[in-house]
Amino acid sequence: MHTDTERCVRAVQSKESRFDGVFFTAVRTTRIYCRPSCPAVPPKPENMEFHPSAASCQRAGYRACKRCRPDTSPGSPEWNVRADAVARAVRLIQDGVVDREGVPGLARRLGWSTRQIERQLLAELGAGPLALARAQRAQTARLLIETTPMPFGEIAFAAGFSSIRTFNDTVREVFALTPGELRARAARRSPAGPAATPGVISLRLPFRTPLEPSNLFGHLAGTAVPGVEEWRDGAYRRTLSLPYGHGIVALAPRDGHIACRLSLTDPRDLTHAISRCRRLLDLDADPVAVDERLRSDPLLAPIVDTAPGRRVPGTVDPAEFAVRAVLGQQVSTAAARTHAARLVTAHGVPVDDPEGGLTHLFPGPEALAALDPETLALPRSRRTTLLTLVRALADGSLPLGPADDREEARARLLALPGFGPWTTEIIAMRALGDPDAFLPGDLGVRRAAEGLGLPGTPAALTARAAHWRPWRAYAVQYLWATDDHPINLLPA
Repeated sequence: MHTDTERCVRAVQSKESRFDGVFFTAVRTTRIYCRPSCPAVPPKPENMEFHPSAASCQRAGYRACKRCRPDTSPGSPEWNVRADAVARAVRLIQDGVVDREGVPGLARRLGWSTRQIERQLLAELGAGPLALARAQRAQTARLLIETTPMPFGEIAFAAGFSSIRTFNDTVREVFALTPGELRARAARRSPAGPAATPGVISLRLPFRTPLEPSNLFGHLAGTAVPGVEEWRDGAYRRTLSLPYGHGIVALAPRDGHIACRLSLTDPRDLTHAISRCRRLLDLDADPVAVDERLRSDPLLAPIVDTAPGRRVPGTVDPAEFAVRAVLGQQVSTAAARTHAARLVTAHGVPVDDPEGGLTHLFPGPEALAALDPETLALPRSRRTTLLTLVRALADGSLPLGPADDREEARARLLALPGFGPWTTEIIAMRALGDPDAFLPGDLGVRRAAEGLGLPGTPAALTARAAHWRPWRAYAVQYLWATDDHPINLLPA
């Protein structure tokens, strides 16, 4: 969109928050870059230039606005919709791969050369992988500076910087403030101090409005695996397995943001944990674009208008969700939770949770690959399906990460015994984040379709749903929401 100057100027002049994170406005006279909804008086059009990323602005010599804080805007929805290699590269960078493995590690995961990655990202985002990772490190550093009492030296390495000097220089260059000045400003905004609970990082996760939380948090709470997930004090809480350690997160819907409280055994996992939470809650979606498309179908329009802004609940761990999808085949939600809880108790890693009832990390594929099938209270065919899945996940022959090709993953899933269209599409929807995944054979979808006057057979419904593309996964959420099942209701 940043190449459409006229449209960008209109968005800036009208202060449309929908486009925050989609493009950035750089002001030539002040050398500052802003989000489109910046509350400051809009600059003259001839003084504006538009960039596709914060990293591109920083590369061009602009610093972040202190009023609208463009570095903390929601991510562009384009990278979750698109499935090409550039979008996969962006999702990996957001996941912290460049910080952990460098550009060569990013190249290996994509099957590209480092030169190809640099050229493609520069062409589309105005910045290469190192610049994109640097911008993300700056944002992580700011979060730690403003929300924790950690010493700046620890923050520098936790955010992914190679030295304290690089950390100081980057913060001054990007924010036009020293780390000490940033912390002092945060303390003035919150006189009680930057961190009320030692070891806990509290932050706000931004999103584009509107956001309907009922089905999102209702689904997560209604399917929660005991010991791994819980709903407590108005927040969804769960354990996280992370690259450097583990953590516990609490997520609660608030007016204009999601309140997030993270407790991490290693602060270097902060970027990765935030990325997972955003994917879990689908916070980078553009609900206006989604709802406009679905509302154009006169039979869907009434349920979209009733509660606009529904999101597709995702997952913090694609492998975990794939296992749970198999456990949930042809059984009730309660039975699926029971089966998963047994696996957690037998094979999960214990954790301490002073604030609640979380007890374990969900077991990884490596731990489950060696389990005895006779210990599983499942039909024999389901045992075979589960063991085949976890072994494929453990040996890497079935990649389900943010950078993996969605269509290839679908083909590999369908090749496994016991995998049909429903299981494959629910994994594509929630584990792979495909916004166009569709479940025409799902019982809840078919009941809702018939109640609305939509075609009732899978083939006819699929034909009708072609008009909803590329947002069919969101259409599924609206169809499910016509039922009074607990997963569609925000927990008390």
